[in-house]
Amino acid sequence: MEQVLFKHNRPGRMTSFDEYCDEGGFAALARALAEMTSDQVQQTVIDSGLRGRGGAGFPTGKKWSFVPRDLPGPRYLICNCDEMEPGTYKDRVLLESNPHLLVEGMALACYALGVQHAFIFVRRGYERVADSLRQAVAAAQQAGFLGENIRGSGFSLELDIHQSAGRYICGEETALINALEGKRANPRVKPPFPAVKGLWGQPTVVNNVETLANIPAIISGGPQWWKSQAATPEAAGTKLFCVSGHLARTECFELPLGMTLGQIIDGPCGGMRPGSDFKACIPGGASTPYFTKEQWNVAMDFDPVAKAGSRLGTGGIIVFDQNTCMVAVTLNLIRFFARESCGWCTPCREGLPYVRHILERIEAGQGEDSDIEILREHVRLLNQAFCALAPGAMGPLDGLLKHFEDELREHITARRCPFEGMRS
Repeated sequence: MEQVLFKHNRPGRMTSFDEYCDEGGFAALARALAEMTSDQVQQTVIDSGLRGRGGAGFPTGKKWSFVPRDLPGPRYLICNCDEMEPGTYKDRVLLESNPHLLVEGMALACYALGVQHAFIFVRRGYERVADSLRQAVAAAQQAGFLGENIRGSGFSLELDIHQSAGRYICGEETALINALEGKRANPRVKPPFPAVKGLWGQPTVVNNVETLANIPAIISGGPQWWKSQAATPEAAGTKLFCVSGHLARTECFELPLGMTLGQIIDGPCGGMRPGSDFKACIPGGASTPYFTKEQWNVAMDFDPVAKAGSRLGTGGIIVFDQNTCMVAVTLNLIRFFARESCGWCTPCREGLPYVRHILERIEAGQGEDSDIEILREHVRLLNQAFCALAPGAMGPLDGLLKHFEDELREHITARRCPFEGMRS
């Protein structure tokens, strides 16, 4: 398998700017500026079938096409590197290894969109990432790949790094925009959408780190070559899967999009760790419903995972063995989401703490049969929240009710957690 995003990585250290350039880095940007119009770059991304790698999976080129070309004033690109989804660490790994790839990808995206000022919005705790990005931006500026009149093309770009004040809600694109403007990080009413009225009221595109990092390879190799890197004809490109849990090997792997769940676990992950049998997993980050052994052969691609009842999300796979209490897992996740609610809307602000309270009682052996129906009702009601935080939080709970209702009932009838003393 050919590596696309990890192609230039060095073991245990960051790739230098010179090393990246010696291996073809910034050649895609130089070619685009010399030989392609901005519309041609955008059309190439559309033809590639690239879908957003930040969780939603929306077609990237189509998202770019929503930006009006005839509105006066500036337009902006924001790279979302908030990455606070539990079980997800792919953007950190990518940027600590090779931040130059993102800088080139952002420059290409800005050229396609007519953007002259872009921002990288970095999670507050990612100090090493921010330092790597500062080095990469400075090196690109010195080499003439950022700044005024890049390579004599007439295209100019200023790229700034903004370290977030924190909170999970900053990963929602309109809350991120508010935070970047210095406001409270609440999501905005849509419409208008950011593509029309975003940062400082101007057209704005928000893309994930991994999404933008794929652009240089798409321009260099062409859309058909890039699509061919996937495992199935329906998929397109590679995907960073950050794997954790009860496995022999846990790390961030770049793999062909469309490999099955079982192929990922038995292949690069080396199977389950000794003494462990597969029970369930979170397939796409903490806000996605569980998969069980029944989904072992599901292709890890956007549409197949959705058809199987979950979401590919960020590709953060968390694997649980036979000794794991799925009630406790769900409670742990709901505690996180309840804490991270911005408090803007009632379903999220009031509903998540109530779901947490019910799960705490069930896990402590104090649950009632009626609690299961109350939880099921909250899965329905919290999907009507203002933004995607509460519906995402209901993903694990929905999976618990669909696949592990028997565990919930066993907690209630036994008046205790049946997995006490078995966890590792």
